[in-house]
Amino acid sequence: MSAAMSADKQLVGYLPVGFPDLPASIDSALALLDNGVTAIEFGIPYSDPVMDGPVIQEAANEALEAGFRLPQVFEAIAAVRARSDAPLYVMTYWNPILQYGVDRFADDFAAAGGTGLITPDITPDAAADWIAASERTGLERVFLAAPTSTDERLRMIAEATRGWVYAVSTMGVTGAREDLDSKARALVPRIRAAGAERVHVGIGISTAAQVAEVWEYADGAIVGSAIVRAIQREGVAGAARIAAELSPR
Repeated sequence: MSAAMSADKQLVGYLPVGFPDLPASIDSALALLDNGVTAIEFGIPYSDPVMDGPVIQEAANEALEAGFRLPQVFEAIAAVRARSDAPLYVMTYWNPILQYGVDRFADDFAAAGGTGLITPDITPDAAADWIAASERTGLERVFLAAPTSTDERLRMIAEATRGWVYAVSTMGVTGAREDLDSKARALVPRIRAAGAERVHVGIGISTAAQVAEVWEYADGAIVGSAIVRAIQREGVAGAARIAAELSPR
């Protein structure tokens, strides 16, 4: 892939806030951004993660056992924002937002310097409160689209999204895979045809070759489990190493 072609492509790195502890998660995010990752997706650790694979579940449990509390998300965002202009997203199941308060979360997240929220378990037709809060605060809202989504559902997702649509590359939970599901390559043009301006692909991406493959037909690639595993094994140094390895630039 040429430099011109890759210049506007995003490499989004996922890690749970508070893993293995709050300072380390902040340092890991900064290490990712310093070594080729262009945007951060902070995950909120959750006790019942229906979409997360074993690597991310283990990391989230470690963060919870270390005493993670939701306000630490805003601490992490503010700390990274103080040193970087990169897009900073939070991915979370909806229940923690409800418990915290939708408007309160939107206000605190925006004040910390957050870019937008990725919500895997809430659909646009059930997200009126969040849509209103994000309109008010200017936060991006990222909804997920799956290979099984109907064209009607994709149009609803594209219309409600502010920022980019998260295309789930394959059915199932997160985790590195040897081969990206070909369904992702078919799904992205369907999402564009439904009206989405930008589409990122996630789930199963773990190598620079896979990132480059996704960049051929989508606007961004999201890597989670491979990054989390590197941090589990090597700490902040692992974050720096995997970021450099993942970037095809």
